[in-house]
Amino acid sequence: MDQTSEHLTKREHEILELIVYGCTTKLIASKLGISIKTAAAHRANIMSKLGVHETASLVRKAILSGLVVLQADKQLEGGCERIH
Repeated sequence: MDQTSEHLTKREHEILELIVYGCTTKLIASKLGISIKTAAAHRANIMSKLGVHETASLVRKAILSGLVVLQADKQLEGGCERIH
């Protein structure tokens, strides 16, 4: 696991998983009961900590580094909606 990944908070790990499964910032905010601005700030912090600048790079790094393990049941038909 990447050293910077160890510095992700529990909430950032939760948000990272939602991003990997395709959730938008707006949907993440709704699911977690936080403001869109707060969700966006968490997303920006995660990207900064992991040293990426694009969502695709973030998802790739999260999967390849083992930060998020894909689960088949969450991937079926709109994986984001099936989480939490």
